[in-house]
Amino acid sequence: MAADPASLIDWGLLALDPPGWGGVLLAGLMNSIKIAIGGYSLGLVLGTGGAFGKLYGGPVTKDLMEVYTTVVRAVPELVLILLLYYAGTDLLNRLASAAGYGAVDISGLAAGIFVIGVVQGAYATEVIRGAIRAVPSGQIEAARAFGMSPLLILRRVTLPAMLPHALPGLSNLWLISTKDTALLAVVGFSELTLVTRQAAGTTKAYMLFFCAAGVLYLALTLISNLIIRVIEARARRGWVATR
Repeated sequence: MAADPASLIDWGLLALDPPGWGGVLLAGLMNSIKIAIGGYSLGLVLGTGGAFGKLYGGPVTKDLMEVYTTVVRAVPELVLILLLYYAGTDLLNRLASAAGYGAVDISGLAAGIFVIGVVQGAYATEVIRGAIRAVPSGQIEAARAFGMSPLLILRRVTLPAMLPHALPGLSNLWLISTKDTALLAVVGFSELTLVTRQAAGTTKAYMLFFCAAGVLYLALTLISNLIIRVIEARARRGWVATR
């Protein structure tokens, strides 16, 4: 039988009781991680396409990418989340209705990933664009001289050479994406912040639960930093250390 969270003083006991609020907080954390990973991955895809569109696309493509990055970076993320979540869902249902289909039931997870991905994509575009421009042009010219196709140059020269330059900015975006998931609480998605607020409101133990949520976010950041350091060390292998 589930213990009453309001009667539990010891946090360790609360966390070990799966039906209690400790299990709910951990489930919220896992939802936050899922959205962060999905949104960040989508953002990388959009950012890579946006960066190449800005650098090598035609005038129309460059203008569209410029509008995308400018609007997303100018409008507060909370406003974008509300706009994309509600207006985007309404637009999709209208299109489905016009095509003769019924209302589309969009899962909160998919919607959260899409919203975070669109926001992340605008920032990733500028990070990746700057990293590509940092690649010495002589390397690209040498690859062309060897007869490499544009796709082969991209895979073997451009992406590996720009990765060390992009990693600091991309690492920062990952940490931002883990915190941006908290904004999805306003649309009712059960991520860590929302379930923490529900637990605190039910038990009136605000300090306990919000401190616990802060510790979970901090733990996620510390683990992410360790993984980022390993990736950066591998990406920069062979580089000459400079002061």
